[in-house]
Amino acid sequence: MGGLAALSPAAQAADAELARNGGFEAGLDGWSCTAGSGAVVTSPVHGGTKALQATPAGSDNAKCSQTITVKPNSTYALSGWVRGSYVYLGVTGTGTTDGYAWTQSAPDWQKLGTSFTTGATTTSVTVYTHGWYGTPAYQADDLSLYGPGGDPVQIPATPTGLAAGSPTSTSVPLTWPAVAGATSYKVYRGGTAVGTATGTSYTATGLTPNTAYSFQVSAVNSAGESARSTAVTATTTSGGGGGGGELPARALVGYLHASFANGSGYTRMADVPDSWDVVNLAFGEPTSVTSGDIRFKLCPVAECPNVESEADFKTAIKAKQAAGKKVLISIGGQNGQVQLATTAARDTFVSSVSKIIDEYGLDGLDIDFEGHSLSLQTGDTDFRNPTSPVIVNLIQAVKTLKAKYGAKFVLTMAPETFFVQLGYQYYGSGPWGGQDPRAGAYLPVIHALRDDLTLLHVQDYNSGSIMGLDNQYHSMGGADFHIAMTDMLLTGFPVAGNSERFFPGLRPEQVAIGLPASTQAGNGHTSPTEVNKALDCLTKKQNCGSYQTHGTWSSLRGLMTWSINWDRFNQWEFSRNFDAYNWS
Repeated sequence: MGGLAALSPAAQAADAELARNGGFEAGLDGWSCTAGSGAVVTSPVHGGTKALQATPAGSDNAKCSQTITVKPNSTYALSGWVRGSYVYLGVTGTGTTDGYAWTQSAPDWQKLGTSFTTGATTTSVTVYTHGWYGTPAYQADDLSLYGPGGDPVQIPATPTGLAAGSPTSTSVPLTWPAVAGATSYKVYRGGTAVGTATGTSYTATGLTPNTAYSFQVSAVNSAGESARSTAVTATTTSGGGGGGGELPARALVGYLHASFANGSGYTRMADVPDSWDVVNLAFGEPTSVTSGDIRFKLCPVAECPNVESEADFKTAIKAKQAAGKKVLISIGGQNGQVQLATTAARDTFVSSVSKIIDEYGLDGLDIDFEGHSLSLQTGDTDFRNPTSPVIVNLIQAVKTLKAKYGAKFVLTMAPETFFVQLGYQYYGSGPWGGQDPRAGAYLPVIHALRDDLTLLHVQDYNSGSIMGLDNQYHSMGGADFHIAMTDMLLTGFPVAGNSERFFPGLRPEQVAIGLPASTQAGNGHTSPTEVNKALDCLTKKQNCGSYQTHGTWSSLRGLMTWSINWDRFNQWEFSRNFDAYNWS
């Protein structure tokens, strides 16, 4: 732990207190805390009537910081009082050696301090305090940065030249020239702040097709925020992405065990009832985990005595399509691990999946990557710009397939909650390593393909408890779980608690709820009564229970189930309930 600097009498005469609101008497004014972790309390306090209390959660260490103007080649003393376990006080951006002090255990107020000298061109530093992952809340008070005051920072000028690029159906790219002295930029849509950018570009996502939007941008630094720029307008293109516009307003999606048998028995394609709007053929599987070579064959006669011939199967597919149904090949499943770790595997994936689609005349692709198919490499921390080969190659492969087959290509995904909603708390191995690198690993895939995605139906089953946007844990089996998990997809959420890395919500018509069709089909079976409660809450804001949704999602697309075979085994309870539900 560093000691306070011994300043010369000459230096002391010119020195001043530079920290703004270091006693938190004005609330959090001047301070920024990650993931909303900070709050002001009236007890315990070290001095005055208020103090900071910050609570680490998930992968967030409750860092509260302030950027302060300083002079180059000058010496400063940083100090403060803290309570709690593993509490840190430090400084970054010094231009020399950044310093910090910490305490492993401070059951009562303990003073921390360190000193530093700024570099030849340093004009600002950031002081901070933070706790540690998984520890209780800590307190901080009377934080001080003492030394020569820097030249006052001026609020930056208003940005000019804001321009909108070519919109898609759900996004608009924005660019603008840099503003001198700005450290970040705030983006507004329709007069409401929607995001922050550290560079001179931003893509507004999660928009509605064929809709006009107005955007402005302001420049920000430690002195404040500039006036907003002149507004620019842009209109998103028409279309719902991925052929979703060709699905009925309410769609029932089911997996058909086409390549294997289990306790539910084999169901022929021609025997699938008309209730099912999308039939996913389970499964196309790779010849090896890393080959990218996907193969699909009907269940062998020895395993499925009542299997139809290839010719009858293809004829039945055509009949379904003539009736307006979609038939897709689903890749992966529990046993089909697919890791596109190389560009060769990526290209083989494209060619082999194309061959299956062409041979059976299918409408598109369902990505059901489970297990260890997707994971994030250490250092791959931003879902908007993934670097892990298995992620990047999958995105490129799907975009290639979409381009090949055009606007009518149907693209669906069926990730587990571990790969999506868990990303609210954890993303990959985390900033310090040690977490499961698969946590949230579907998020970059969904985000990159959101304009091509017809349906996302996360598996709300075979899941552990997951934290919702109410910061409470929710467990599968009842309406509450489906309400909380679906609301996350439609509202969006900060990934790993980082408000600057916000996963934008999907459109309601892009989302269906995934459930098991029977108690035998998977853990987390939900009774028809509870399924209806979840639909009531999400689409009508009725029967919501304790969880309050962030919107009324009246155009929610529908339900997905594992599986058609298990629904048949269970006397068609799942599909009959869907058909009978009153959506109005």
